[in-house]
Amino acid sequence: MPIVLKIGGSNLHNAESLRRIVRVVRQYNKPVILVVSAFNGLTDRLYEVIREEKKNEEVIVSFLDEISQRFEEIIVSELIDEQIRESTSLAFQKRLSRLADLLRGISLIGGVPDFIEDEIVSFGERFSSLLVNAYLQQNGIISEELLPEHIGFITDGQFHNASVDYELSTPGLTKAIKDKHYVIPGFYGISRDKKVTVFGRGGSDYSAAAIAACINAEYVDVWKDVNGYMSGDPSLIENPVQIESLSYTEAAELSYFGAKILHPRTVEPLKAKLIPVRIFNFKHSGNSPHAFTVIGGDINDPQRGIKSVTYSDEIRTLTLRGPGVGITPGILSKVTHQLELNRLNIKSVITTQVAISLLLHESDVPLAHRLIDEMAIAGIDLIDESQQLSLIAAVGEGILTQTGVAAGIFGAVARENINVDFISFGASRVAIYFLVKRKDRDAALSAIHEQLFSGDTF
Repeated sequence: MPIVLKIGGSNLHNAESLRRIVRVVRQYNKPVILVVSAFNGLTDRLYEVIREEKKNEEVIVSFLDEISQRFEEIIVSELIDEQIRESTSLAFQKRLSRLADLLRGISLIGGVPDFIEDEIVSFGERFSSLLVNAYLQQNGIISEELLPEHIGFITDGQFHNASVDYELSTPGLTKAIKDKHYVIPGFYGISRDKKVTVFGRGGSDYSAAAIAACINAEYVDVWKDVNGYMSGDPSLIENPVQIESLSYTEAAELSYFGAKILHPRTVEPLKAKLIPVRIFNFKHSGNSPHAFTVIGGDINDPQRGIKSVTYSDEIRTLTLRGPGVGITPGILSKVTHQLELNRLNIKSVITTQVAISLLLHESDVPLAHRLIDEMAIAGIDLIDESQQLSLIAAVGEGILTQTGVAAGIFGAVARENINVDFISFGASRVAIYFLVKRKDRDAALSAIHEQLFSGDTF
């Protein structure tokens, strides 16, 4: 059975990164499928150029020169084999030319259609896969680059946040994968009508998992720049505990609530086929590397209700106020329908008789506020936006059944004189989450971690 490897952008910087990839691939002693992200920072730069108000020729030329210099420098200095160097440079310039055409196109029309935006931001991964494959070949590793558009890696056609169509994608992948190494760009697939559709920020993890599900891989090995999952953020928590194993559901919820190890949808295609995810540290890529965290079956752990406490600062609440707003039929459904039409995801809802609070990603709040305001729904007198909040989540199998978990968490927060603004307990069988003021985040995290992982019982 093949193994799918994922190398993230935080581990793709320069020629030394390519040398480490060669060491990683060689230690498997069998063919692997390598799914790569864009080089560090490149996807962010592509989004910046798209959103630049002055998308004029000068801005475009400067950006293209920046990319060309970055990659041609590596091609010239690291690809010693003349044939590999020339073919790689030619392929790179061809892709760069297509990107240039797209950027000049949006400059001329003064807008960015969805299908053009997705194709533009996919080029970071296309450049990575080209260069990584060439460097493997340069080092005597028999490999081939496979692009989603050539192997029929088909999506549902949703721009910006696509899902893989497994039934349509499996035949192409299984036919393309033979007994050698392959390099595949992550982050994007192709709709049925041949349009590029991306899987959302961080979506290369999901790409790797989807490919693994289609070909029934043995493992998905994700190479990060950290030692897997911890019981808390090491930059904020003293002496966090290493998490050696997680269930699929625990990993999904930790990712959803802010732990930036995996894309939240990574385990989605793997769970049904029981394909494990192993987390390795790219900096420890010597012989016989150690998997710091293994994600597998959803098995309850009666000995520990909590695996980790995590947080996100990327949330805000939008509260709709008015007499009877929470009990008047139709108000909530009208609001949620309008937000759905505009592809705005509601993370949670809490209602009272006089208020409906929507938990949203902070970047979605201004648009959601405007859309609801324009609807002029009878019964909504006021719309409030919260500011400077943090979401804190405690995650672990058995969290709903282990006596005293919630009491321990909120007791620890209360002892720090921290007020809790919003609580959800029971929506997930493995998570409790709540909101605090941003200024109280660090103290709340430390208090909860001390309570849960100090060896005390509650």
